[in-house]
Amino acid sequence: MPNEPRHLAAASRAYDRSFGDLSDRMMGALRGAFGLLSSTLRDLLPILLIVAFFQIFVLRQPVDNLADLVIGFIFVLLGLTIFVQGLENALFPLGEALANSFANKGSLVWLLLFAFGLGFGTTVAEPALIAVAGEAAEVMAAGGFIESGQGSQSYYAQAMRFTVAVSVGVSLVIGVVRILKGWPIQWLIISGYVLVMLLTAVAPEEIVGVAYDSGGVTTSTITVPLVTALGVGLASVIKGRNPMIDGFGLIAFASLMPIVFVLMFGLVLAA
Repeated sequence: MPNEPRHLAAASRAYDRSFGDLSDRMMGALRGAFGLLSSTLRDLLPILLIVAFFQIFVLRQPVDNLADLVIGFIFVLLGLTIFVQGLENALFPLGEALANSFANKGSLVWLLLFAFGLGFGTTVAEPALIAVAGEAAEVMAAGGFIESGQGSQSYYAQAMRFTVAVSVGVSLVIGVVRILKGWPIQWLIISGYVLVMLLTAVAPEEIVGVAYDSGGVTTSTITVPLVTALGVGLASVIKGRNPMIDGFGLIAFASLMPIVFVLMFGLVLAA
């Protein structure tokens, strides 16, 4: 058994190296998490200070349920920290990987279908859009623009949701085509807002505010990272495209097209 001590010593050294590497990785992960937590706290601090200033020095009222507010703030801090880490580790790489895969596949049809599906799928279930559509249905019913029955309101809210979702899908298709063709974004955006102004002049007054707000509720926390990564990744792999010039702008289309589509939706309902 003369070799056994040497084997045990080698195994012990290998174990020590593995444990040391694991410890270093854990410490690095903890330092990264603490740094991200500190960064998120710095981002939230101005909001917290503004609210505290007005509560203490302007309103001069005691804070109700202070313990619940503190616990809620801690949850917000932890949730945002985890979310930002998830964006960096998952959604941004996923969007870029999908862009690379579709570019290498060389199929324009599949790329455009994916862009439309991405815009439609991430928008149709957006909680903010569901809330705005439901509120708009109630206001429209109260104003006599649609029937006041529950069925009519539900139909209006669903129709508006799908209209906005389709518009976001179409906007991403336009944005992807722009990247492929190298079209300057400013002329497309200017043309879009000229169309918005023309439609605003003839659309029913009841739908104008809803249409303008619908452009904001579509840029959700899931849509924005995926769409941004898709645009940048696509511009990075296409020869002759600059990611800084051609990769960005998809979110602008996703905010513009819902206004156009909802205004046209109001015109159809009023016809």
